[in-house]
Amino acid sequence: MKFRIRWASITVLVLGALLILRVPAFPQSGDTSGSSQDSAEQPIEPASDAGSTDVTTTKDAVTDSDIPGGGEIGPDYIIGPEDVLTIEVLELKELKQTVRVENDGTILVRLLGRVKAAGLTTAQLRDELQKSWGKKYLQDPQVSIFIRQFHARPVSVVGAVSKPGLYQLPAKRTLLEVLAMAGGLAQRTDSAAGRTLYITRKEGFGNLPPAKGMTLVSPDRVKIDIPSLMQGQDNSLNIPIKPYDIISVDRAGVVYVVGNVKRAGGFTLADKTEISVLQALALAEGLAPNAKKHAAQIIHRTPGGGISQKRVDLGKIMDGKAPDVEMAVNDVLFVPNNKARSTGTEVAQTVISTVSGLIIFRGL
Repeated sequence: MKFRIRWASITVLVLGALLILRVPAFPQSGDTSGSSQDSAEQPIEPASDAGSTDVTTTKDAVTDSDIPGGGEIGPDYIIGPEDVLTIEVLELKELKQTVRVENDGTILVRLLGRVKAAGLTTAQLRDELQKSWGKKYLQDPQVSIFIRQFHARPVSVVGAVSKPGLYQLPAKRTLLEVLAMAGGLAQRTDSAAGRTLYITRKEGFGNLPPAKGMTLVSPDRVKIDIPSLMQGQDNSLNIPIKPYDIISVDRAGVVYVVGNVKRAGGFTLADKTEISVLQALALAEGLAPNAKKHAAQIIHRTPGGGISQKRVDLGKIMDGKAPDVEMAVNDVLFVPNNKARSTGTEVAQTVISTVSGLIIFRGL
């Protein structure tokens, strides 16, 4: 009886040993680096080095061709919120991690804590991590960064908008929608939007259908008439915007009225390209006392940088005895004083200095 019990015990021990040898030890959930503490800090971890896609986010993985609006990912790709990055340090598997860029633009990096990533290219982020790790923890770290999932789709909006800057396209967006993201067109009198905006696209506009109010300036640049776009009569001007597009909104032109007027300054033309002398004088609230209205001048800068002067008789224009005169963008209407006895050259130089002061002071 004792003999049978001993053999049974030996048999159980042998079977148990075989099971231990044949069944591999399973790592703890989410721990691929051997440190359960580190894995707890990072919600996203690669399941295997062999694959290039995080198994926890496979259903969201995209390729270049899947990006709404088109456009290929290049070396100048700018990291943005929701992008998924894999960070590796040469010969230090413990620091390998896969992270998602938070909505505030940061990522949680081992040893470093929160690090800004949005707005940087992968090369810039790599350099930042190498610098930060090298200061306290590592000697000459060699960092590699791979973008597992592309979610950021930046577009630049510059010029006469309320909030110029870099914006992300969460999905397909039209020109008007992107302008709305930038706060709409600028309305300030000293920096209001003008008549036109330009869209620059690296890969060109391909077979973009022509439309009234749209001009193809070059293969990669189109000009759009803002009044036609805003009136919405032709929806073909409200074109889809693609990642990496640059939207540049022109500022409205300015004319200047200086000298013996009630309110000297620069005045925006809004959606106009020219204005008459009487209209400009009205914006300046009329002539001041002692104005030498028969000797007013329009000072115009020539394309070559020179200055041309044209004398106008405001008295005759105001009395209807002479036709009104048109002023172009950046022209200056100067109304001298009755007591002034300066030469034409001296007047022009004085006026240009006055206008330059206005530009600096008011930001025109």
